[in-house]
Amino acid sequence: MKFIRRPDLTPQTRIHIVTLAWLNQGVYGKMTQIAKAYRISRTLLYQLLLAATVQLEVLFSEQHRLQSPAASLEPLALLLRLEGNCSIASISAILKRLGYQPNSVGHLSEYFQYYGQGLPSTLSMPSKTVVFYLGDEIFAIHTPILVTIEPQSTAILRIELATDRSASTWKAHFETLHDHHFYSIGMASDRGVGLVAGYREAHPEALWVSDQFHEFHDLFNLRPQWERKAYSTIAKEDEAARKFHHAKSESNLSKRLLQYEQAQQACEQTIARYDQLDTLLQLLQEALQLCTSQGKLRTKEGVYSELTMLFQLLKEIDDAALDKVLKPIQAHLDDIIVPYQQAEMIYAHLLAQVPQQILDALILAWHHHHLSHQSQGQQKHYHHFERQQWLDFADGLLDMDVAPLKTLVFDQLDSIIRASSLVEMVNAFIRPYLHSCKGQITQETLNLLMFYHNHHRYKSGKRQGKAPIELLTGQALQSDWVDLLLHQVAERHQVTCGASEPSRASLELLPNPFERPRPAQMSAEPAFVKPAADFGNASTRQMGQAA
Repeated sequence: MKFIRRPDLTPQTRIHIVTLAWLNQGVYGKMTQIAKAYRISRTLLYQLLLAATVQLEVLFSEQHRLQSPAASLEPLALLLRLEGNCSIASISAILKRLGYQPNSVGHLSEYFQYYGQGLPSTLSMPSKTVVFYLGDEIFAIHTPILVTIEPQSTAILRIELATDRSASTWKAHFETLHDHHFYSIGMASDRGVGLVAGYREAHPEALWVSDQFHEFHDLFNLRPQWERKAYSTIAKEDEAARKFHHAKSESNLSKRLLQYEQAQQACEQTIARYDQLDTLLQLLQEALQLCTSQGKLRTKEGVYSELTMLFQLLKEIDDAALDKVLKPIQAHLDDIIVPYQQAEMIYAHLLAQVPQQILDALILAWHHHHLSHQSQGQQKHYHHFERQQWLDFADGLLDMDVAPLKTLVFDQLDSIIRASSLVEMVNAFIRPYLHSCKGQITQETLNLLMFYHNHHRYKSGKRQGKAPIELLTGQALQSDWVDLLLHQVAERHQVTCGASEPSRASLELLPNPFERPRPAQMSAEPAFVKPAADFGNASTRQMGQAA
């Protein structure tokens, strides 16, 4: 027998049905009469009656707990899905083992969709907020997901499941952010055609920064490749020497000696080429730093001159693969040096407020503080030591506490963006959820992920103990992200559904968290259908909550 759900049976209707059944227990023919009147099966009627008995026994028993096991179902499901990164199938198995009802994959999917519908896909600020964007695209199978974040807080400002990634789609994406009171002074991204064109159309006066990570990735990736080749030629030279020592005849000795000399020559050339590349890449890495070893911020012209000279030296290595990598970098050089123009303006602005000697010391302290987050082991300790040394030096030059000036300088320098690497971190956060749902992701799921990312507190790193939304707004969260989500969704659905729906402003369990709210005005006299096999359990919980 096939059972189907009865979406038209509101909680009030079910309560009325079970009340009639309760009052007419033992009266011959009454159950059949009630079932026919409401066009339901007697199976559902007896399920409701049994569930009502169980709920009342629990409610009036001396050992009744203040919170039933079902009341923890919402936080548990959300924690498993978002904090634990469990697939919906895994959550279903866990709930079955713990004895929670309902626990089917379909119910869970509807539950998460319900909560995703109650969350926005774009952050909204109460007033104009000046930000710098990091934009990128990630794919769910072949469907693009457009992501924009704010780099200092790493808060996701907007996440969108789009039909395409054209310039017009990205332009609408950025215009929506503008409508939510975000004012962009610039953006860093890779060279996505639609992304860059859409941003320039939406913000023609703003800066666009070419992501240095993507620009130089292929060039720096040559270093480990050439290193492996150098080790390979060393092994060949060693093998040639071993064969020479084992040779016996004069002719074989001559042959092996020639092979060894050739292997030795190839080894020396490969090692020399690798050493030359390694040295130039180290110089290139230093030239890309915002700060010199003397505490001066690099200028746009200075960086351009240094990079041009280093590219010329790299070309002299005369390698086809290297020339192929260098060509697009040289073509994009004007875009690469945009951050150093911003650094010049910031340095001039700071110099008007901070004495030069103190400013140079604080810039060096920031430089080592910045490098410490990219280092490990002894190198990390070295940068921590150097940072403190320069802070102490600046403190010794002042008659007052250096902390306010340090905050000013560090905040200004942190605002200089040279790469969009942080948006890749957000992509890495989203990607496991794409895998768990096999790429079949919805906008509602993305809304949930965005809310979780923005409101959960970092457990480690320089943002430890802070949530992205706290860093963006400067206001501390008063509750855990789960409570905030339940409260926000309850309020939003209450406004959307109107006064005819039961109040959900509290943080208690929804009447049926796995079903969307049903309009109260729907008829209680539906066409004849059979109830779903697990519908009684859902109805039981609704009736128990109402009781």
